[in-house]
Amino acid sequence: MTATEAGGELPIEAQAPGLTPLARARAILGGSAGNLVEWYDWFAYSSFALYFAKHFFPKGDTTAQLLGTAGVFWAGFLARPLGAWIMGLYADKAGRREALTLSVAMMCAGSFAIAIMPDYGMIGAAAPFALLAARLVQGLSLGGEYGASATYMSEVAGKKNRGFWSSFQFMTLIMGQLTALAVLIVLQHALPKAALESWGWRIPFVIGAGLAIVVFFIRMGLQESASFLAVQAAGAKTEKHPPTLALFLTYPRETWTIFGLTSAGSLAFYAYTTYMQKFLVNTSGFSKDTATGISAASLVAYMLIQPLYGALSDRIGRKTTLMFAFSVGAIATFPVMSQIAVTHDPLAAVLLVVLLLAVLSGYTAVNAVLKAELFPAHIRALGVALPYALANSIFGGSAEYAALWFKQAHHESGFYVYVAVVMAAAFLITLTLKNTNRDSLIVED
Repeated sequence: MTATEAGGELPIEAQAPGLTPLARARAILGGSAGNLVEWYDWFAYSSFALYFAKHFFPKGDTTAQLLGTAGVFWAGFLARPLGAWIMGLYADKAGRREALTLSVAMMCAGSFAIAIMPDYGMIGAAAPFALLAARLVQGLSLGGEYGASATYMSEVAGKKNRGFWSSFQFMTLIMGQLTALAVLIVLQHALPKAALESWGWRIPFVIGAGLAIVVFFIRMGLQESASFLAVQAAGAKTEKHPPTLALFLTYPRETWTIFGLTSAGSLAFYAYTTYMQKFLVNTSGFSKDTATGISAASLVAYMLIQPLYGALSDRIGRKTTLMFAFSVGAIATFPVMSQIAVTHDPLAAVLLVVLLLAVLSGYTAVNAVLKAELFPAHIRALGVALPYALANSIFGGSAEYAALWFKQAHHESGFYVYVAVVMAAAFLITLTLKNTNRDSLIVED
């Protein structure tokens, strides 16, 4: 990584000029806008699943229909490691900007396909397979999006406030989910229930495809990161192994650390957010409209908390915020989820969900920058993307399915225990971390 180690020069990346404040703001804004749209498209599926589940899985009761859509949701996650692998290699070879542009184009295609897709009543058993195919395209897209955007935004954030600026990566992730819920709320009030369940659920996918086209052109104009440009200027790196093998043979500790932290963070995130809307309806007994409002209010608070934790991590360290998130999360999940299950007061439900999300923010606000800081620039996008996507597919993608399985087996509290145990395991991993604020491998400003 050094220009000439014997001469004691700075790493080649450190010789790249830093961004001006205006250029940095434009880069963060450009990366954030695309990230928001990508995650809006991804979460529109789960937000509207209550309305379109019966169109693709008409047999059984509500829980059985939701199990069908949750299964397709999980399948989309299983495509994410492949997308992460392909796009991670591409981002490290062709550039972060090129990978970000390609990923949003793929998401556009997946959303448009769902918007115009015939349902079970029109094409029979082919309908769920068509839904699955579109979701797999979106999974490939999002698998590449996370690694490329997390890497890009961490690299352009600057040394002093890297935690703060990179936290906008997850802030816009939440904003995408919140936008999907906002569209749902608008449609719930603008359309009769019968119209929403009949054809109105297609509208958010049309919106998502249109927004993705706009972001495609925004990303075409992004400035490439100094880290990638410096690697290009330095020439080819001399790894002993091909990039994918290098993750597990040259950087095994970093790779498995990301896998472990992501396993707990993703499982908790999808339990507290995506599944929570269904949990509030199916277990707590709230109406669909009330559950949507509770989810939206909690997500607004969650979104605004992210930069606060990001800025805090610049002062006290990423390791400290992670230790807080996973230790308190392991302790709080069972009692708080148990209380949400029996509450009938919307305000109480909001406060309880926000409590869980405020704790988890110690992880989510810093997860992108922490992962980027663990790898050198020439393999950084792949290193961030692949172990994250693998863990996210296994633990995050299966969260709804696991929760519904426990419920169907009449042992719903077992899901709370499962989340708490995985978070406790992640806490043990945080004890082995170095202080990436001081030892970051993102050395340029």
